[in-house]
Formats: sequence, C-alpha cells, structure tokens
Amino acid sequence: MKKVFVFAVVVVAVVAMEVAPTAEGVTCSPVELSPCLAAITSSSPPSTLCCQKVREQRPCLCGYLQNPSLKNYVNSPGSRRVATSCGIPFPTC
Repeated sequence: MKKVFVFAVVVVAVVAMEVAPTAEGVTCSPVELSPCLAAITSSSPPSTLCCQKVREQRPCLCGYLQNPSLKNYVNSPGSRRVATSCGIPFPTC
C-alpha cells in the first residue's frame, strides 16, 4: 500500500511540474519536497534537508494548495506537522 502511495505522489508531482508557476524567483516543483515524504507519511521528524526544501518552496505552497492534484497532499495533517516542526507557518491563501 505504501508503495502505491509513493508512486501516486511521484506521478502527481511530475504532472504538477509541468504546470507549476514560478514564484518569487523560485522554480516551483513539488518534486523538490521529496526529502519530506517519510516525515509526511509517518511520525518521523523532518530532516534538515526536508526543512530546507520546505523553506525554498514556501512561495509555491499557495499554488500547490490551489492545484487539485496536490491540494490533498499539501493540506494533509502530515504536511502541516512537517511545516510546524520546521518552524514554517502554514500558508493562508
């Protein structure tokens, strides 16, 4: 089951890469958040690399939340927990 979920996330990320806008000089790519996958899908804490990637992709989060293919992943309890653990306020779009 977990492999199916990971595959689905990768597929959604690849599709989203094609349509993700650029925000504030950052290339919006949900694939950049892949170091956070374990922390989002389990109770493990986010890595330093994960937090760094969330900070880099922060200008893109509202765009991800508006994307029907990504909204459920970005707005998940695991994603909110990772943002909080990394000290990044969850966006209000």
